Amino acid sequence: MLRVGLTGGIGSGKTIVARIFESLGVPIYNADEAAKRIMVERPALKEAIIDKFGPESYINGELNRAHLSKIVFSDKEKIDWLNALIHPATIEDANKWMQQQNAPYVIKEAALLFESGAASELDYIIGVTAPENLRIQRVIKRDHSDPSQVKKRIDLQLEESLKQKLCDFTIVNDESSPLLSQILKIDQELKHRAANPKPAEFSPNPL
Repeated sequence: MLRVGLTGGIGSGKTIVARIFESLGVPIYNADEAAKRIMVERPALKEAIIDKFGPESYINGELNRAHLSKIVFSDKEKIDWLNALIHPATIEDANKWMQQQNAPYVIKEAALLFESGAASELDYIIGVTAPENLRIQRVIKRDHSDPSQVKKRIDLQLEESLKQKLCDFTIVNDESSPLLSQILKIDQELKHRAANPKPAEFSPNPL
């Protein structure tokens, strides 16, 4: 079974891509959702977050995402601290989940695959990309965010062109390139590679 990462910057549309892969029968691990669960389930992590960001980090035992987002997305030191706390636990959780799956390949969906070090434990990485102005528009529409705040979050992530160079496959989600055909092509290739020890050469859709 192949372990495949799916990543992309905020607003790239990686979650939509993940849902399409899931509709094809591919098991999907959502690292962002898992991280939110882990921050509630693990007492040591919860205590560390409260010590760092205050008791208002949780409301009735549930993570106060609005409070944390306001703090960490405006301060690189603080988001780096939070990521360093959460990423090892999420990687461990994902590995346990993968061991329980039975499929030609599974996908771990995460925004920070390279930044967290998780990419080194995966066989292939799929990158989802879109023009920055389109990404900003999507996030504003989705979260009703201020454009400057969205730009700050983009700037905190790995530079887009560098991220795509590190990926094995690229999916262009610019609302003009056919999305499904790109996904089906990668799905077919990954199944082929899972079944054959010496994979054939494959060129994903170019940027």
